Amino acid sequence: MTSQQTIHTPTTGVNALTQRERVVLGEIGDNITLEEIAARLWVTRNTVKTQLRSAYRKIGVSTRAEAVAWARAHGI
Repeated sequence: MTSQQTIHTPTTGVNALTQRERVVLGEIGDNITLEEIAARLWVTRNTVKTQLRSAYRKIGVSTRAEAVAWARAHGI
């Protein structure tokens, strides 16, 4: 007989962020455009927008300024 284990994955906060979402959050603090972030990361602007939107939802913010403050407070 085998037992089933439930793996709990956080849905908010630092632990919920993917590595790429953390990288993108770190980049927005440099006061650069989404296009510049995309060029640095070798992705499209829309990819950066999607990753930021997902990160904003996970950390509970709605503006870039809030996201920068949150990222700094959490060491990103």
